[in-house]
Amino acid sequence: MPLAGLGVVVLDCPDPLALATFYAAVVGGTPKDDGKGWVDLEVPGGTPLAFQAAPGHVPPQWPEAAHSQQFHLDLEVDRAQLDAVEKEVLALGATALDTEDRERSFRLYADPAGHPFCLCAC
Repeated sequence: MPLAGLGVVVLDCPDPLALATFYAAVVGGTPKDDGKGWVDLEVPGGTPLAFQAAPGHVPPQWPEAAHSQQFHLDLEVDRAQLDAVEKEVLALGATALDTEDRERSFRLYADPAGHPFCLCAC
């Protein structure tokens, strides 16, 4: 029996509303800003995300053992839509980190605050 359930995934970042807006465009939902450095994003059919102001935020670097990524999000997409979704997340401000292998079932990006995430057709 589990001791607890996963309530929300929280990402530290310099601008919570901007990052919540990015993820809302990727996974859906509407950001709710509390005006105090915290933004909630209810993800339709998924685990909620939250974004917390962290003025000294230093983004992880990938792949760097000295500056580990700490965690990353796997976002599921249809294999046939992988290229189209990639174009959209890049247009929204994501940065490609490891996307050269086009035969692989996943591609790695960084969100606008530097957090790594994968688009997975796994």
